[in-house]
Amino acid sequence: MKDSLKGTNIYLIGMMGTGKTTVGREIAHQLGYQFFDTDAVIEQATRQTIADLFAEQGEAAFRNLETQVLSQLSAYKCLVIATGGGIVLRQANWSYLRHGIVVWLDAPIAVLQHRLEADTTRPLLQTADLATRLSDLMEQRRSLYAQADLQIQSDNQISPAQLATQTLERIQQILKPEILPPDYGN
Repeated sequence: MKDSLKGTNIYLIGMMGTGKTTVGREIAHQLGYQFFDTDAVIEQATRQTIADLFAEQGEAAFRNLETQVLSQLSAYKCLVIATGGGIVLRQANWSYLRHGIVVWLDAPIAVLQHRLEADTTRPLLQTADLATRLSDLMEQRRSLYAQADLQIQSDNQISPAQLATQTLERIQQILKPEILPPDYGN
């Protein structure tokens, strides 16, 4: 599989709570690739949490940092990159995502709600009605997520390792076989 990818990066997109970081780490492990989470890179670079960045500088400043990180990571090969849920909102980010294989990890709103109900670190989810907020975000982003090369369903019925294996199998199916020129010497 690694040979078939020829160093092509894999970008995981989707709503928060779909498992992009956990599954991404597992995909990277299975491939022998390096793993990066754009949110974690931003937190390391700024020495601030995403929540603090949102509070102090606003969402627009965070999105600018997100684009910078994505542009820098996309210059490398052999990476699995878990992105923030809103990375698809900026058209410019798609120019970087398209340098690799884009995988949309999707999960039902009920699953996301269950996974995120106790999470107080996500600025866009600080609301009394989590289900409605998640549904609204999904409606805003669904058509953008749908631009991915693959859509993989994430739920609580399959382990992250199994989901990673399933994702790699699906990637293998969409890779075009290398076409070799005819051997005119034989």
